[in-house]
Amino acid sequence: MPELLTPLWLLGVVGLVAYMIGSIPFGVVVARVMGLGDLRAIGSGNIGATNVMRTGNKAAGVLTFVLDAGKGAIAALVAWALLGEDAAQAAALAAFLGHLYPVYLGFRGGKGVATFIGTALALAWPVALGVCAIWALVFKLGRISSLAALVASAFSPMLALVFGYQSMAALFGVLTAMIFYKHIENIRRLLTGTEARFDKKR
Repeated sequence: MPELLTPLWLLGVVGLVAYMIGSIPFGVVVARVMGLGDLRAIGSGNIGATNVMRTGNKAAGVLTFVLDAGKGAIAALVAWALLGEDAAQAAALAAFLGHLYPVYLGFRGGKGVATFIGTALALAWPVALGVCAIWALVFKLGRISSLAALVASAFSPMLALVFGYQSMAALFGVLTAMIFYKHIENIRRLLTGTEARFDKKR
């Protein structure tokens, strides 16, 4: 954990603003703007980039991923520039929670993978690159997005320690735990061999 230098009340303000930013449901917005319908009624009903990809519109999926990652990155970077690392970590956590439990959608949000990547890029880019490399390898081998996300995120605390970001290892551990929690149903399907795979022809 970083040394707490920012007053707690100010960290609370940072957290609230970051949460509101993280709550923006870009997947829902992109799907509607691009005429794909209500994302919550498509596929798994999730508001993240993976479910947008299931509509068959790759551009919409990529755009959703970039925007969901960007909101986490922007919240963390602005907080760091204005107040320091403790505020950046608070903003990263709050933005992540906003994506998982967005106030605009009755606290029913996504699973956090893109926002996790965005905050990781902002806070510790070598960790983010390592996570992305692991995700790509696992996905290439199994074509299962959820499995790739779970394995890659699980390595993030260790990568933080390896790359010299000791003060952020605990944060990555917390974010990883929440990713696993949001993927409980996916984990059950993985254990029973019924989790959906992405068709290589898509």
